[in-house]
Amino acid sequence: MRRRLTIAIIALVVVTVAVTSIGSYVLIRRATVTTAQRELGAEARAISDTFSDRTGLTKVSFRKELAVVSSAGNFASVQFVLLSPDGSLAQPLAGGLSTAEVDPQALLAGEQVTGHTSRLLIYSALPTPLQATTDGTPVLIVSRQVHSPVDGIRYFGLIGLIGIVAAALVAAALARRFTRPVVAAVDTTRRIASGDLDARVEVRPREDPEFVQLADSINIMGSNLARARDQERQFLMSVSHELRTPLTSIRGYADAVLDGATDDPHAAALVISSEARRLERLVQDLLDLARLDADRFTLDLRTVDAAAVVRQVVGGLRPSASGLGVDLGLATGTEVPCPVRADSDRFAQIVANLVENASSFATRRVLVGLAAGPDGAVLWVDDDGPGIPVDQLTRVFDRHVTSDRDVGGRKGSGLGLAIVAELAAAMGATVHAESPIGPEAAPGTRMVVELAPPGDGTPSPAGGTPVATA
Repeated sequence: MRRRLTIAIIALVVVTVAVTSIGSYVLIRRATVTTAQRELGAEARAISDTFSDRTGLTKVSFRKELAVVSSAGNFASVQFVLLSPDGSLAQPLAGGLSTAEVDPQALLAGEQVTGHTSRLLIYSALPTPLQATTDGTPVLIVSRQVHSPVDGIRYFGLIGLIGIVAAALVAAALARRFTRPVVAAVDTTRRIASGDLDARVEVRPREDPEFVQLADSINIMGSNLARARDQERQFLMSVSHELRTPLTSIRGYADAVLDGATDDPHAAALVISSEARRLERLVQDLLDLARLDADRFTLDLRTVDAAAVVRQVVGGLRPSASGLGVDLGLATGTEVPCPVRADSDRFAQIVANLVENASSFATRRVLVGLAAGPDGAVLWVDDDGPGIPVDQLTRVFDRHVTSDRDVGGRKGSGLGLAIVAELAAAMGATVHAESPIGPEAAPGTRMVVELAPPGDGTPSPAGGTPVATA
């Protein structure tokens, strides 16, 4: 790239110099010829006036004066010739001029003829009456040799050569300046592609803004990839731990039953069943996230009574919450119908995930509330747990982020809030976390979902129309 850029700049300069030199030559040559013809025509008229019908002029004095005029005016030639009525000349013309070039017919009509030859010999012919001339029309022909502007073009060429050398140096410097950041960017992206996510493009002082933006974009991409890699590792470690725990319990109790090492097979079966359900839920969460990532899930958006869905979900989760020692309740006003535009099943999944997440962190109580407003409805789920640090409030819905603030050893899959965020976004809702919400002794956490009103968008007809198909 650097070589091509250098060659392109040099070629542009060479073409510019060549075109400029040729154009200058043509213009200078034309201007020189035009000026010389105009000056020579005026001088020819002056000489003609000097000799025209002059009395007392002998042949000897005529020749002397003609020689003086010729030398004083720096002419190539100054001569008088006789032009016959038939257009022929009585003697040959000086300087190699031909009869046709001086245009005899125009001279016979009394006109002055001025022109030039290809050798840049400028001439001017003018009928000039002389005393005692009766056998033809005397014609004064004056010529002057004009030097070709080629000598000036040589200077142009010399200047152009100097310009080309300077252009080569500048082109090499510019090519190096332009290609260095690109080469650095290519090298860095190649290292990132090969797995070195810590590679970064160095940004030098006084770098061009476009290259600074390119370097920043690549560096941000590398940082995001590195962060995604770390989060993926953390996520895999977390998932593998979550999978290993129920599997260990299932295998341990199953081996105990098979070996007859337990006195209460029924209790062992209950543990196996509970851990199997926990494992099933984790696998289902992973499948849900996979479908969300691939947009392979269905949404049946229609007007839904959010209050009815909340009451149904909370009623179904009260036994499991009680088993954790948590009182799951509904806030005042939740019994009032609250129409929203949502998918009933997906909204129920959001409520269930938020309640289960809150139950994992609550010490005694989880409260679910719902309120209608002009911009839709707001669902919130409060817990009286230890709360969330301010710097983590925006990250709790990241699927790769886990927390160590669980109460009493209660742990979830760590994926529930990520699923909530994905489903909420798919239905046009927003979700965020607030903490603290209570006194300092028990700051607590509130998860808030803002739902779209029924008229937001085009309602689906009865039966529903999936907005994404599996």
